[in-house]
Amino acid sequence: MIYALLLAAYVQIPAGTYTLGEKGHVLNPLRKVTTTGFQISTTELTNTDFEKFVHSTGYVTDAEKYKNAMVFVPGLAEFRWLEDSTASWRYPNGKSRGGIERKMDHPVTTISYHDAEAYCKWAKVRLPSLDEWEIAARGLKTAPGNIWHGRNHLQADTSDGFMYTAPVGSFRPNIIGLYDMFGNVFEFCSGALPGDSKQVVHARGGSWWCSKNACKFFNATDIGRVNRRASFSNQGFRVVKI
Repeated sequence: MIYALLLAAYVQIPAGTYTLGEKGHVLNPLRKVTTTGFQISTTELTNTDFEKFVHSTGYVTDAEKYKNAMVFVPGLAEFRWLEDSTASWRYPNGKSRGGIERKMDHPVTTISYHDAEAYCKWAKVRLPSLDEWEIAARGLKTAPGNIWHGRNHLQADTSDGFMYTAPVGSFRPNIIGLYDMFGNVFEFCSGALPGDSKQVVHARGGSWWCSKNACKFFNATDIGRVNRRASFSNQGFRVVKI
């Protein structure tokens, strides 16, 4: 069942003061944050959405430009990825592993932060800030959606129906109607942390690759770091209305 078809495109996050972070967490300490409210997209951006952008602008992503992206195949040791010159948003895990023709309702992946920013500028939306993403995800008792259930990554895991990405909205939303906040793909967020270089950006929420034994980032607290030009097949984003 595609649950996302039942709800609106955006969810309103009300103004207020929220408790974020975790006591003792190095990157995300416990603190209070106040927001005036914002509207965040119900699902991650899909291949259909990104294709409209590319068709309209002729945009070339970083993975296509530099012929460099990091992809995954079962059999790799934990935290290992393959560098694939053929991978891009059109072929998220490389041409030999198929394209997106039958995955237009899946989240767009194998894009960089730079690519996500370009989409946002064209669509007149923006990425959620680190705090906004956490406000939307926190305290909602959200169960992980599309994650890796296998003991390790040496063998393929399709126990939840998907080895790589799942169509957005394939798993139950949290109580305010947001899908895939935990799992499916890491979601880029704007903002910096103390000590960041200009090339470092952040993504949150974990992905289909994350498991209980490796990269447990399918939660509201942990914050991933990545180079702003790097493209991985488990990275995507959702947007906030301007």
